[in-house]
Amino acid sequence: MTDAHSAAPFAALSFDRLTPDGAQQAINRPLAEEVPVAIEYNGAGYAVLMATPADIGDLVQGFSLAERLVTRDDALLDVDVHDTGAGIIARATLPPHRTDGLLDRVRHRASDSSCGLCGIENLEQAIRPLPRITATSQADRAAIFRALEGLRDHQPLNGATGAAHAAAWVDAEGAIRLAREDVGRHNAFDKLIGAMIRSGADWDGGFALLSSRCSYELVEKAALANCPLLVTISAPTRLAAERAAQAGLPIVVLARSDALLARDPI
Repeated sequence: MTDAHSAAPFAALSFDRLTPDGAQQAINRPLAEEVPVAIEYNGAGYAVLMATPADIGDLVQGFSLAERLVTRDDALLDVDVHDTGAGIIARATLPPHRTDGLLDRVRHRASDSSCGLCGIENLEQAIRPLPRITATSQADRAAIFRALEGLRDHQPLNGATGAAHAAAWVDAEGAIRLAREDVGRHNAFDKLIGAMIRSGADWDGGFALLSSRCSYELVEKAALANCPLLVTISAPTRLAAERAAQAGLPIVVLARSDALLARDPI
């Protein structure tokens, strides 16, 4: 896989800092980069994401799992990343036995939802059955609080810009083993899952910690990655909580340094 590209994850721009007492000061403020990332599979255009230009190979791997183009047991044969100046093109090759799934997903993504039948098909694709979680987390509440305390040390982009989400793989003791950042919460989780797949890592009794709300899309990504426990900083939607229950995915939400909410025993 080739992840080379020239774009940096953040850049500085000039601003005037204004205060209520009328003072004005020129400052340089780091801003997180957000660029279009066009993903192609087997030579066919598939999607364009707005993402931070870092760890693109991980992003493509995790996104491919979320789109159900591959499974956790599949590896993309190749991903070539090219910075065009106007954005990034990531060209991926799927295994031959996955090309039928690619054609099916392209058909649904391109369908016209103004047609009644097509609309029904699109809704069915949006809320597809999730696999049941088979992994088990050994983490207790002390491990979750320990991970929350250490998350900031794994957020250099957010530390510089204040504009990035983080997704972390945490072990059963609460130590953060791996983290990825992106301006998009979905992208950050895709990058983390992709990095774990590419390195052959498993959850090993740990959990995922996300610096975002618990949306149904993140629940689906966790279920497809067989994540044994999902912990998020902010609240869930009702659909997210329902989908997590259907998949047997324990969730911990509104996880802060002084308290958290758990739907299952921790």
